[in-house]
Amino acid sequence: MLTTARTGAAALAAAALLIGAAAPALADTPSPAAAPPALYGKGDPTYDGVWRQSLALTALGAAKVVPSDAAVVWLTGQQCADGGWAPFRSDPSIACDPKAEDSNAGALAIQALKLLGGHQDAVTRGTDWLKTVQNADGSWPVNPGTPGDANSTGLAVNALVATGIDPASVVKNGKNAYDGLALYQLGCAAPAEQRGAFAYQPAPDGALKANDLAGAQALLAAAGGKLPVTNTNRVDTAPKPLDCATAAATVPHANSAEAAGAYLVAQLGANGQHLMQSMPGATPTPDYAATAWTVLGLVQSGHPNQAAPAADWLAGNGYDWAAKGKSGTDASAAALMLLTAQAAQLDPYNFGGTNVVQLLMDAGPAPKSVPAAATAADPEGTRAPGSGVTEADDNSGFSPVWLVGIGLLIGIGGGLLLSLQRKRGAHATDGPTAAPKKAAGPTKSEGDEQK
Repeated sequence: MLTTARTGAAALAAAALLIGAAAPALADTPSPAAAPPALYGKGDPTYDGVWRQSLALTALGAAKVVPSDAAVVWLTGQQCADGGWAPFRSDPSIACDPKAEDSNAGALAIQALKLLGGHQDAVTRGTDWLKTVQNADGSWPVNPGTPGDANSTGLAVNALVATGIDPASVVKNGKNAYDGLALYQLGCAAPAEQRGAFAYQPAPDGALKANDLAGAQALLAAAGGKLPVTNTNRVDTAPKPLDCATAAATVPHANSAEAAGAYLVAQLGANGQHLMQSMPGATPTPDYAATAWTVLGLVQSGHPNQAAPAADWLAGNGYDWAAKGKSGTDASAAALMLLTAQAAQLDPYNFGGTNVVQLLMDAGPAPKSVPAAATAADPEGTRAPGSGVTEADDNSGFSPVWLVGIGLLIGIGGGLLLSLQRKRGAHATDGPTAAPKKAAGPTKSEGDEQK
């Protein structure tokens, strides 16, 4: 979480609560490490190797891509003797420093290995370790023995859910995991427009300041979710704002996801269906990662209709973020794009014109096998059997048709009507085929700009 690729709590702590910032300039910052061949992404893995590998394996696993053995062995080989994970171990034969182990990396690794299957020992040791580093207030820190935060607590909850453990049953000093998450949610004492938001951590005076990335990652946990998001339940109404006529000082867990969702939907609506990030003295810029996590959380909480416009925005604007990092494809960003497309039931083989499955596969070692859809030739974007254009009256998918009325461009030569028709992804049932030696890259050319 300390690099462009990493999107969790450590980035918030070390980079002024900013996802997408460069690694912090620490006094003892080591020289950049080379990315191992089995790792997704070519950038320095010092701070995010396990994080991005876990996200990539989770996203590809959900897309029915069978990863190379080397990619999985690399991740399991990074596990420490006590069951935790460090952000990156250039030499796994050297014992981990327990104080430097990373709960965020561990939480994602647990989810990835659980999804892939066949790694129950690593998963069990990982969850056992995660329980041992829970703070006395029920929260989780990035590193053991440090103060907790909303992002780390949310990610730990995701890992517990993924392994079938009820977060309410994981208790330290009488406080369970959901109690820990509640520490960071703004309740009825906050201004009305901030109620339901999450802070990353309390300020020194104990005040909570809304942070959208913290809220986006906490929403998925408050809704009882994990990665990948596969929820298909729908709530016809929008998320309910916090009812301060009856609400307690601390937001009850039963109301937490709805309150967080209501706050984030309002933020999306105020910013053109995406979230913003800012640093002191800098011009605010779109926060692609927070937007993606918000889509995941809204879908998990039963509000796909409210998630759909943000998923559309990410499809139309996220290519450069995912594909044009300092070292080429940003594996974490590409994985979040893929997870977003899957959760929103959009076509990941043509997500705003980008084949994000292929984009992510090309960022790492060649997979053992891929779904049939990944090798199909389709000039409009690879489609899985059964996928198609969502009709206006079709309520079977999450996302309605979004016609982008660019209008009639009248000039010399006539007019042109452009419409963007959204596709639903239906790739989950595809059977595996032999992986191609090198399939075509994203359908969008490197020179195309996403506005």
